Amino acid sequence: MTIMDTVRDEPEDHGARPASAHGTGTLFGRGAELERLRRHVRREPGTSGALVLVGSEGIGKSRLLRTACEQAAGAGAVVLTAQGWAPESGVPYGLLRHLLAPLTDRVPALGGPHRQALRAALAIGPDATAPSVPSAQSAPSAPSAPFAPSAADVAAGTAALLERSGGPGHGCAPGLVLIAVDDAHACDRPTLELLGSLVRRAEGSRVSLLLASRDDEALLDLPADVELLHVAPLSPRFSAALLDSVPGAPVGRTRLEVLEGAEGNPSALLELCRRRASADPALARERTPRLRNLRTRFDTLIAPLPARTRTALLYAAVALPGDDAAAVMAALDTSDLGIWTPAEEAGIVALIDGHIVFRHPLARVAASAGQSAAVLTRAHRDLAERAGGRPLDRARHLVAAAVVPDASLTEDLRAAARHSADDFTLARALEDAARFSTSAGERARFLAGALDAAVAVGDLDWVRSLHARFLSVNSDPRLTREADLAVATALSHSSRQKEAFALLLDSADRHPSAGAAIDARSVTLASAIAEQSGLPEHRARLSELVAGLRDAGLRDASLRESGLRDAGPGPEGARASGPGPTGVLAGFVRGTETRPRSASRAVEGPDALMGSGPLDGRDQLTRRLAIASVGYLSDEPGVTLEHYRAADTYLRGRRAFGLRAWHLAPLLDTLLATGQWSEVSARVEEATDQAAVLRLTRPQADLAAFDLSLRALRGTAPANLITWPEVPFDGYENAATRARLVRAVALVAMSHTEWADAYRWLRRLFAEDGTPVHPFLSSRCVAELALAAQRAGTSEDAAEVLARVRSVHGERPTVRMTLLLHHATALLDPGPDPEHHFRLALVNAEGEQWPVERAQARFSYAIWLRRARRPSEARQQLVAALDTADVLGFQPFAAAIRQELRASGVANNADSAVESAASLDGLTAQQQQIVRLAAQGLSNREIGEQLFVSPRTVGSHLYNVYPKLGVSSRHQLRDLLQSR
Repeated sequence: MTIMDTVRDEPEDHGARPASAHGTGTLFGRGAELERLRRHVRREPGTSGALVLVGSEGIGKSRLLRTACEQAAGAGAVVLTAQGWAPESGVPYGLLRHLLAPLTDRVPALGGPHRQALRAALAIGPDATAPSVPSAQSAPSAPSAPFAPSAADVAAGTAALLERSGGPGHGCAPGLVLIAVDDAHACDRPTLELLGSLVRRAEGSRVSLLLASRDDEALLDLPADVELLHVAPLSPRFSAALLDSVPGAPVGRTRLEVLEGAEGNPSALLELCRRRASADPALARERTPRLRNLRTRFDTLIAPLPARTRTALLYAAVALPGDDAAAVMAALDTSDLGIWTPAEEAGIVALIDGHIVFRHPLARVAASAGQSAAVLTRAHRDLAERAGGRPLDRARHLVAAAVVPDASLTEDLRAAARHSADDFTLARALEDAARFSTSAGERARFLAGALDAAVAVGDLDWVRSLHARFLSVNSDPRLTREADLAVATALSHSSRQKEAFALLLDSADRHPSAGAAIDARSVTLASAIAEQSGLPEHRARLSELVAGLRDAGLRDASLRESGLRDAGPGPEGARASGPGPTGVLAGFVRGTETRPRSASRAVEGPDALMGSGPLDGRDQLTRRLAIASVGYLSDEPGVTLEHYRAADTYLRGRRAFGLRAWHLAPLLDTLLATGQWSEVSARVEEATDQAAVLRLTRPQADLAAFDLSLRALRGTAPANLITWPEVPFDGYENAATRARLVRAVALVAMSHTEWADAYRWLRRLFAEDGTPVHPFLSSRCVAELALAAQRAGTSEDAAEVLARVRSVHGERPTVRMTLLLHHATALLDPGPDPEHHFRLALVNAEGEQWPVERAQARFSYAIWLRRARRPSEARQQLVAALDTADVLGFQPFAAAIRQELRASGVANNADSAVESAASLDGLTAQQQQIVRLAAQGLSNREIGEQLFVSPRTVGSHLYNVYPKLGVSSRHQLRDLLQSR
């Protein structure tokens, strides 16, 4: 079980199930659908009598339907199932006969009209004549005798039979009958109309309908109010989980290509997996599940199409994303759009925004399946000729058409790689160039480039594969050093910080003359690893590495040119107008080493560093990340967010999650602390998919921590997590991730007012002597530790931690740390004047950048003020804190504030009073003036004369303001203002 399985409160959808048509025993990513089906099966309040699952072929409707039937049967319902079949769709009541087959022995017990109608419709009894069922090869034949009963009679008879057939209902509504029809779009029309009549009778009935259909257009005979459940493609994380559950599933590049091609369709994913396995002898030995003739349907659709349309589909199937419809048609040497019409009418493709789009991923597979190598080669060569100004697409088509090493093709790939739109495409192109290269040295250079791009993508299996091939052909120490940096990054993302750091040290010892730029990159990576690990030995060695760079003269040659200040005493270095990325990287190293009070003290002039150019390359990206990282360590959220957001947007466009993984955690830390929770939620959701696909354990754990923290702050986290003996993550060499997880669980405890548990968890962020376990993250929790300690009665122990944190940060901590330390001091070590520290925790306007921490300080101060018998001042602080909590959706904290207001006895109805007061603060300046004058008893005309507005304007303002304040008269306005 992964950390995401443990922490995220997902609906349960990963338990063992019977094997499905998809070939696995597990349902992935269908928690919401299963919960909806469970409620429908049990006929819980708020559910209708009929539910239709709608989705494309192979999306998993049949599996969900079968699971719902198993649940219903287990709950004591009678379950009747049938599946639509196109050859039988012309036979009236053909599907009804299959549905009611288990109940035919009960038909004789029905009343006369009902019995006669069903005997005729179901072709049972001595006087009934069964309709003919055509074979799959022949056209439907006409029934040998007409049906005597009307549709209404058959529907009434069916309803009567079902009402007599209900189950015991020990886990659902007593007497419930579930009718489940798969492939309802292929159902005969009379049966479909009958099902519609049952839906109309469903309210108050014991009959529940569950249908699955490829589309909803075929179900027009059903009532308009039938509930639809659209079964969407699997999310990337669950697509990856399904693929990885298959025996012999591909890894590395092939795995990513299969996931991309399947587009979240489970059946397409497994078919592509099978095709890759059949082409790879190593994978072919594994038993990859086959589909139940799903691809055959697309083969059947394509086979009768005109030859030129089939050829067009082949070209569209092998086209790259950059090949639009015009390029495909140029390769086909035609301008006739009618070539696509038969395929469009068959539902195979659609022409959308100038591109040929396959309506199903398996349709693309079927369009190219079974073609000879010569035909495929011709298609790729034709498309390559029409690639025009897209050199990379041209080279990739030529690669697909080539079979032997080709120096000219290698050169094309080398030149085209510069134009890659993303790192996934770049890594593939460079790997292909290595495959077609004719010399070992050139092959090593291409593999080194592919390795660097694969690290940017973030797939560790691909990195390992490329690295092994690289080592077998390389003899260049400099390339070896670069490859070691790539592997160290991969190791860090997989939570192996000690191994990654050791590799950097060993590589530097083995290849000391690789160059100043690589040395600086190595030290920068070591700094990031040390920040993540939190290990003292890493920080000690980091200082040695930085000293080594200085001894080598890099400090004068590059660091000073970058605009870096000297960390120690002495004159500032000379400035250069164009800093290089090597020096800016060192800014992050210096920030990690010295914990600067501001980014500008570590990197002079961040805006000047960036210049005016767009973020279009690694140099600009390096500068952005270095400045953002130093801004993060120096608690400057404005600088941090500006540059991290820009870098993240750039890297998302390049599909470089492996690089994004370095800065996502500090970016989300900053967003969470500055109250931008909606953005946190969206980014966590997107990034969790990517981290799960790439199986990056450390980023997954970080993202789980942010997800849990956000749910705790919003009051939706389950209380059972509080009792964990330890976080489910090995934090020994990942102190940063462990700190985030520990704080997340502490926030859960605080949201449930379990203060002793909250303190127990927060105390784990500090060593026995109070030293922060993680130099940055632990210290930022000192005020929360003080809050928990005060309520848990452990202030004495917490005061020792506070003293140690003050000592660690010295006399000039950052603004944020200064405010946090004053808040903690006011709670734990106030001295003779606690209010002095409360005021210092609130006086600096910069503290508004961290609204949660500011609101917590206001709340603590308000409690002190109330106990000091100063309720009016306490109310001001509580109203301001409540306003922040309500804006953020900080529900547990808002509840605590309201409870404190009630305890203060400021008003008879504290909730109403505080909401009115908070609303008053939210009025415009002019509205507040009008309210105050009206409360003094002035008329609308008198107020208008004072404010130079018309009496009508005054009246309009008061009309709009009264509901906001919860008042209805000027007397109530006066009472409200006096209570303030």
